[in-house]
Parts: sequence; structure tokens; C-alpha cells
Amino acid sequence: MNKALFALAIGGFGIGMTEFVIMGILPEVASALDISIPQAGHFISAYALGVVIGAPLLTAFGSKWPAHKTLFLLMLWFTLFNSLSAFANSYELLLVSRFLSGLPHGAFFGIGAVVAGQLARPGKAARAIATMFTGLTMANVIGVPLGTYLGQNFSWNLSFMLVGVVGLMAITSIKLWMPELPKSSSEGIKKDLKVLKRGELWMVILLTTIGTGGFFAWYSYIAPLLTKVAGHPEGIVSYVMILAGLGMVIGNLIGAKLAERFSPIYAVLMSMVLMALALITNAYVAENQIAILVMTFLIATIAFCLSTPIQMVMINSAKGSESLGSSMNQSAFNMGNASGAYFAGLPIAFGYSFTAASLVGAVMAGMGVFIAIVIILIRRKRKIELAAVS
Repeated sequence: MNKALFALAIGGFGIGMTEFVIMGILPEVASALDISIPQAGHFISAYALGVVIGAPLLTAFGSKWPAHKTLFLLMLWFTLFNSLSAFANSYELLLVSRFLSGLPHGAFFGIGAVVAGQLARPGKAARAIATMFTGLTMANVIGVPLGTYLGQNFSWNLSFMLVGVVGLMAITSIKLWMPELPKSSSEGIKKDLKVLKRGELWMVILLTTIGTGGFFAWYSYIAPLLTKVAGHPEGIVSYVMILAGLGMVIGNLIGAKLAERFSPIYAVLMSMVLMALALITNAYVAENQIAILVMTFLIATIAFCLSTPIQMVMINSAKGSESLGSSMNQSAFNMGNASGAYFAGLPIAFGYSFTAASLVGAVMAGMGVFIAIVIILIRRKRKIELAAVS
């Protein structure tokens, strides 16, 4: 593996760990801070909100420097505030630290995806981007289960301390292995902002926000779904996180191949349809202890078939301002994180079963299918118009 891509993967590992480990230790955090599980879900939303705000702002600010220096500084910020999260001793402090630790997430993945594409051999951009996202998916195989185990058996604070250690590894690897690169934006931020006038770009943002929100509606409440609905012991949650992580790794690889074989937007459409169907199925089989494990693997696999194709859809829609567009797509991904966790939490707060989260997710994925079809039709219309002009 290219060492520079490996450095991006390590950063992705840390980001994936801090984003997802909170979901596995949600009951422990709620108990330690004396709050409800839906209230603890606000920590998921706070991190996602940090990503949404930080992605365009830090990408714009970082465009002043070469991309390798920007990536280094983003990971330094990430490491600092994730380490501070480990020492939060109240709802308010953890909420603020989660928000601050989320700020560099989108800019790192957004700029990193463009850099990965630049480092790739011709025709292999999808695989290079998938390599970076492999770090995120591997976090769900190794980092998240380990963090969940530490949080459940010792202290949730240790989970975030471990994220800080991974952050230090990422900082070191970027410093040693990332080659000197040009500025992440060659056009300047004023010209980059012109991309915001493109209607298709906003459609992609809507697609990512609503469509991937379906996954987060389910995944945000996976721990209580396993223990309170399926009746599994709490100790199994960390092992199920490994199962989900394996699905994410496989899905990420499949998604890259789909993006290369078909148009990325068609790969997204296929994945959205399958995710909606899988989430509906999950709601009806969740009480079966074997079926819930099978569906956990399948949903995670299908969801992460989206990661590379949907990022490529955005990069293609933001030609000339790829870093800003790519970063904004990470904002959209985490708006999906926040909205999925929030909307799935509403029926739970009103006393409905945790299976309601899967149905909420299915509705959001179904809306993603509709939006993907609209984008395809828009692109077809544009091609016909260009052909008529020529």
C-alpha cells in the first residue's frame, strides 16, 4: 500500500473510532452522567454538528496552505479535543468537547479524498479513496469493539483516551509519509464558493444527508436494540460491533468496485434500495437473536457500499472546487448522522420499541432512492441539451 494512503487510512481509523464508539457505550455514558439514553444520543448529534460546521470552514481556511500541512493540522486538532473528551465529567462538558472534536472530521476526509485521487494511478481513483475509507471501516472491526469493551468493563473515558493515541499515530504518519502537495484549492476560496450555485451539488448534499441518515437511525441505537429487544447480554455488544465492522470493510470494497464498473450514481441508487429493504426486514426480525446478527452484518455491508461512490458523485458534481465539495459531502454525511439519531430517537422517547429506529431508517433510505433518481434524470437532461447544442 502507498504509505501516504496508509497515513490517510490511520487518520480515518481514528475518526471512525470516535464517531462510532459512542454508539456502543451509550448506556454506560448515560449512566455515568445520570442522563437518559435519548439524551446521551445528543453526543452523537453534537459531534455530527461539529462536522457539518467545520467541514466548509476549515477547508476554506486550510486552502491557504499545502494539502499535506492542512491534513497535519486537522489531525492535530482532532487529537487534542478527542483527548479532552476523556476528561469531561458532565453532560455539558462532553457535549461541547464532542462538538469541538468533530470540527476537523469533514475537512480531513474531504481534502483526503481529493488527495487520494491525486495519488492514485490512472483509473484507480475509486480504489485509492476506498483505501482511505478502509481506515474508517477497520475502526469498526478493531477500534470500536475495543473501545466498547473498555467502556463497558472499565470506564467510558478510556475509549476516548484510546482515540487520542490513534490520533498521535496519525499525526506522526502524515508527517513522515505524506509527500509535499500543492494547496488543496488552486482557485482560491472566492472562486471555490461559486460551486455553491450549482443545483446538482445541493441535490447530492440532500441525497447524502437523508439517504445515509437511514443507516444512522438504525446504528445509533444498536446497543439497546441488541440487549432490550433481541435479549442478548450486554457483553455481546462489542462482538456485534466487530461483526458490523466486517460488513463495513466488505461493503467499502464492494462500493469501490461498483463505482468503477457502473456510474457512481447508479452504485448509490442500488445501495439505497437495498438498505431500505434491509432496514424494513430488520424491524420485523429484531426479536430473533440469530436474525438480528445476520441483519447487522448485511445492513452494515450495504450502507458502506455507499461511502466511495457517493463521495465520487460529489467530486464529479464539484469540478474545479473538489476539496470544498468533497468536504461539504462529509458535512452532509454527518447531517445524516445527526438527523438519523434525532428522528429515530423521537418514537423511542414516546415509548415505542427500539425497532422503530429501523423503520425510521427505512423511510430515510427510501427518500434517498427518490433523490438519486432525480439526480440521474437531471444529468440525462443536461446530456441531451449539450448534445442538441453541439
